[in-house]
Amino acid sequence: METTENKQENSFTMPRIGDKAPEFKAITTQGEINFPSDYKGKWVILFSHPADFTPVCTSEFMTFAHLEEKFDKANCKLVGLSVDGLYSHIAWLRTIKDKIKFNGMENIEVKFPLIEDITMEVAKKYGMIQPGEHKTQAVRAVFFVDPEGIVRALIYYPLSLGRNFDEIYRALIAMQTSDKFNVATPADWEPGKDVIISPAGSCGVAEERMTSTEDLKCEDWFFCTKPLDKDLVLKEIIKN
Repeated sequence: METTENKQENSFTMPRIGDKAPEFKAITTQGEINFPSDYKGKWVILFSHPADFTPVCTSEFMTFAHLEEKFDKANCKLVGLSVDGLYSHIAWLRTIKDKIKFNGMENIEVKFPLIEDITMEVAKKYGMIQPGEHKTQAVRAVFFVDPEGIVRALIYYPLSLGRNFDEIYRALIAMQTSDKFNVATPADWEPGKDVIISPAGSCGVAEERMTSTEDLKCEDWFFCTKPLDKDLVLKEIIKN
């Protein structure tokens, strides 16, 4: 018979898209942070990893650190988390800088904060502990939090699968583009490709779109795209 204690142990929460990002205060390798209030006005990628001194995690932290400036130019900060302690974090990050070479990268210094979460308090708030995968290690979760502290997207990976960083960056830029230009982005969209405009809300608008001479391409009344200049997107989103 399952006890209340077992139910609590096996339960986990997961913020949904559109929810306010759960608040927390934490010690990190860059000092104490208050999340998400310290990042108001900026996008944040909050991501978890299973453990320090593990190879897949090492490859990911090196990649994130290598790309940190690129994310920063898109007004996005990085915040990492695992359930290891602060001194373990510090030792691991020093090892990465001093010893590890991966994918053409070496001497990589991780400057973004890595949260100490020994109690798993933060990991549980964000549903990063998935009992079916592991009861004491966080899966590879990625939360996109917007400048108002709202969860806009989330991606979860199992322990064995390293993340695709091109897709993480693409998703960030696509969401910012949607916000800035009031459009949607189709499958595999990247800056420079056509974007989607919202479906027509009335018969009159639908007919107008189908006969319009404007720079629209309509496959049918509900599926219309238009060009969006790559340079304009980058100018509005990416800081020099």
